[in-house]
Amino acid sequence: QLNLVESGGGAVHTGGALRLSCAASGRAFDTYAFAWFRRTPGNEREFVAATSWSGSKTHYAEFVEGRFTISRDNAKNMVILHMNNLKPEDTAIYYCAASNPPGDYYWLDAPDYDYWGQGTQVTVSS
Repeated sequence: QLNLVESGGGAVHTGGALRLSCAASGRAFDTYAFAWFRRTPGNEREFVAATSWSGSKTHYAEFVEGRFTISRDNAKNMVILHMNNLKPEDTAIYYCAASNPPGDYYWLDAPDYDYWGQGTQVTVSS
C-alpha cells in the first residue's frame, strides 16, 4: 500500500517554472514505477511522464518533451516533476501515480496505476 501526496502546484506566467513533488509513504518505494498525469475539466487524465523503479528509464509525452523532467529519490521516497517553459495549455490538475510492475519499467496508461494522489493545481497564464 502506498499513500501519495502531491505538492508544489501554483500559478505562473507563460515561460515560468514549477517543481511538483510527490511524497510516498508505505513500503518498498523502490519497487514502484511512478508517473505524472494531468487532467483538465471535461477531459480524461493524460499521461505526462513516467519513471521506472530504478529511475534509469523515463518516458515523456511529446507535448512536454524537453520542458519537463521526472526524477526520483528512493532514499527520500520522493518523485519530482520539474516543469520549465510552461505554457497556458499546461494548466491542469497534476496527479502522481504509482504501480508495481514485474520489471524495471513503467506503464503509460492510467488504468495500469494502482495508487493515486489527490492532485495539485497548476495554472499558467499568458
